[in-house]
Order: sequence, then structure tokens, then C-alpha cells
Amino acid sequence: MTRTSRGESRMKMSTTLKALSFAAAAALAPLAAPQAQAAGTVTVAVAIDPGSWDPIDTFLVDWSSVGNNIFDGLTARGPDMKLKPGLATSWEFLDNNSRIRFKLRENVKFHNGEPFNADAVKFTFDRLLGDEGKKGPQQSNYNSIDHVEVVDPNTVDFVMKQADPVLLTKLAGYGAMIVPPKYLQEKGDEYFNTHPVGTGPYKFVSYEPKVSINLEAFPEHWAGTPKLDKVVFRMIAEANTQIAELQAGRIDIATQIPFGLAPTVEKDPKLSLISITGPTVVALRLNTKNGITKDVNVRKALIMGIDREAIIKAVLLGHGKPIASFQADLSFGYDPNLKPLPFDLAKAKQMLQQAGVQPGAPVKIDFRGNEATFREVAQAAAGFLQALGLKPSLQPYEPPVLLNDIIPNGKTGEAWHNAWGGWTFDYDNTAYLMYHSGEKWNPYDKDPKLDALLEKQRSIYDVKEREKLLQEVARYVADQALEIPLYNQNTIFGVNKRLKNFEPPSDRRFRFTDVTVE
Repeated sequence: MTRTSRGESRMKMSTTLKALSFAAAAALAPLAAPQAQAAGTVTVAVAIDPGSWDPIDTFLVDWSSVGNNIFDGLTARGPDMKLKPGLATSWEFLDNNSRIRFKLRENVKFHNGEPFNADAVKFTFDRLLGDEGKKGPQQSNYNSIDHVEVVDPNTVDFVMKQADPVLLTKLAGYGAMIVPPKYLQEKGDEYFNTHPVGTGPYKFVSYEPKVSINLEAFPEHWAGTPKLDKVVFRMIAEANTQIAELQAGRIDIATQIPFGLAPTVEKDPKLSLISITGPTVVALRLNTKNGITKDVNVRKALIMGIDREAIIKAVLLGHGKPIASFQADLSFGYDPNLKPLPFDLAKAKQMLQQAGVQPGAPVKIDFRGNEATFREVAQAAAGFLQALGLKPSLQPYEPPVLLNDIIPNGKTGEAWHNAWGGWTFDYDNTAYLMYHSGEKWNPYDKDPKLDALLEKQRSIYDVKEREKLLQEVARYVADQALEIPLYNQNTIFGVNKRLKNFEPPSDRRFRFTDVTVE
């Protein structure tokens, strides 16, 4: 456990940032000479090799960075966040919303020449909802679907077990990507994992595990031939190495840019630093069952006692923004009128005194020990809590221990590190999992009113009505002070300026159809 004062925290932050800058300069210096890329090729660095390119086998963002170019879903969503037709040209709700009918795009082919049709859609979802889907993490996202019926070769019906207002967005990615029946039946699942075939704008060429996957343009794509010849994805886990390769011209896009190294990219005349609102939000979730944080007024005092703006400036170097609820402002359900509680140290101290909190009362913060950025954040937060007269301590854990034992089994201290993405950008996919009784990420609270709100919005397809309910959820959670909302961190890319028509996606789900290179 570590205790830290506010002054010590700022000194540590400053020292760490200087060390990062020095390390980056040392690592990058020998690689100053650029190396030209092939004229029609773009090379992208991703951090993780998912190990399987089957859509039902993963939830990793790095899978989707690649897979979004190989596969198509029935619906699609681009960087503008708007839902649009994909392999389905239209859809309608029938039988009191218990059936969704999709009209399918005609004359579409898989990369192996196999035709896309209603049988392919049924095969995809039978597989996802069946025994094969049980092996992966995607099936639970689609359990609102009972089964898929073929109406005719170009029409399918999704027969629903229950309403799912987020389903159309889910159909644009991950497990719902459409796969080729004949190819899978002939080659088998294991072969498909490393030799994927879809209907997307780029087709698979080769894969070297933990090294790279190579794609080439699919000229028969239904939306037209992509403008690039090839896209190469290299697996580079280390951020310093990604940046070095970017500066040397051996990659065109780096996806691992630590906040402390962003200025290194920004100052390079050959590169652009792109920093945009992303889906990831970070908070300190509070234990409402044990310790001083049982009291809602104490929880509000802790929120007011931490200067979130200062943390964003010092640790994130401005690449983020404060949040009032556990969602980005791009999230469906975001309420622009809900403002964070202000930083007010004097008021917070007064509230603690009124609540009868004794000086030196303990506040333990549990966090993922492998995350250097959040360690800085936790140290800063502990400094502010010490300034309130409390006795903060920091407890790092290996992520699997924290996420699979400490949190779900209610063994946390007063606060714990809560970070969440959400490629659907829909507050439901965060709020239900965070706050509904019995959910893994909600070990302490059982609130019938909150449960009812969360359940009601899931039964409603009316966009405006559902948005109001989600905003009510956010206001209720803020009023109960279930967490200390810290920040929405930006998605950051380093990009070679030779790329043209590149629209940076907030969720890192690249689609290189219209990208060109000089």
C-alpha cells in the first residue's frame, strides 16, 4: 500500500512525464531516417493479436480494427456514428416488435465466390446462438434473438425473445458479422480462425501469428473496389516501438500513443496526432455497503474533493474531459444538462465533518496494477483525499484478480478503478452492467427503483422515450453518487501525413474503403 500527499503526487506525475519523454527520445533517435511505404499499401500497428479472426471468438478492439475490413454486418456504422444499411438494405418491425424483417442486398459475394443470401444470415446466427457460439464471449450480446427464419433468398426475419433496442447497432460489428456457410462447413472452425473469409472490402491473404495479418483489395465488393491495394496490420505491443516505427516510416498508423508521448508525435513534421472523443470512461466506483462511503453525503464530498480538471491536465495532458456520468458525450443517453459536482475542497471538508467522519479515516483505492496512466491518476486522487484529512492507500492488483475476484465478490476497499469502453456508444450497455442488481460489476447495490428504470428502457424502441429514461438513470446514479466520475479519455492516433481521406474512428474500427496514399 502507498500513501501520497497532493504535493508528492504532482512531483511524481512531473517526474514520470519527464522520464517518459527522455525514454522516448532515446528510443527514437536512431530511427530518424524514414523508410518509404509501398505506394498502394497502408500499414497499421495494433497492440494485440486476438489469436482467432472468427467474429464469434473475441470482443477485442484490435480484432475489429482488422475484422471490420474483412467482414460486413447487416447494418453498418462509420466514424460519423450514424447507423446505415450494410448487407441489409432495409428493415422493419412486425408483430408488435417481436419480429424484425431484413431485406438483403442482392448480388453480393463472399471472398471465395460463395453467394451471400438469406441462408448465410441464418447460418451465421444459428452458429452464433448455438454450441459454437457458447465457446466465445459474443453469444450473450445476441440472446434477445430467439431464431432467424428465411422468408425468401433475399429476406430474413429475426424472431425475438425480448425487445432489444440496441440490436441494430450490435448487428454492425463483432459477433454479428456474416460468415460463409459452405466455406466453414468444408474447412471447419479451426481453419476459419486463421483463414477468414467475409464479404468486406478487403480479403485475407496471409497471417503470421503475433506478427502480422495481410489483406488485399476485394474488387467485387458491393460498395465498389477499395482505393488501396493492400492493408497490413502489424502486432506491436510496445507503445515506444509503435512510435519509433511510425517515425521511421515503417507503419502509417500507430494506435498505442501514451499521453506522455503525444508531444513526440505532434512535433514530427511528417506525422499528425489525432486526438478525438472515444468510448472509454474512467471512474472510481464507491463501496456503498462498507466504510465511510456507505453515506451518500460522504460520497458526494469525495467527488467534490478531487480536482478532476487538474488530473486531466497533468496526467492526460489535456487529452480527455470531465464526466458527470459514466459515459462519453457521444453515448446515446448522454444528458448535456447534467454537470459534474464542482471541485470545492472547503465544502467537501465541511460535508465530511457534518457526516461525522473522523480525521484519518481510511479510503483504500483498488486498481489495475498494470496501467501506468491510472497509477498516476490514483496517486493524484490520493493526494486530494489526504488534503481532505483522510488516510488514502493504493492497492494494485493483477487485472484478472481485480476483475474476476475482488470486484464481483464484493471484496474491494472504499473505492476501485472502473474503466469501461463500449463500442455501441449506448448508455444501456454500460449502465445495465454497472448498476442493475446481481450484475458482476455491481457487488453492493440493490436498488429497486434503478432496476426498474434500467429494465423499462430495454423494452422500448421509441428513441426519444428511451433516451429520456437513460438520462433519468444517469441523473439518479449521480444523485446517489455511486462513483466518482473522473474523465472520458480521448482516442489517440499517430498518422503519417501521406494518408488521405482517412476518417479516424472513435472506436478504432477502421474501414479503409476510401483511403488513399500519396
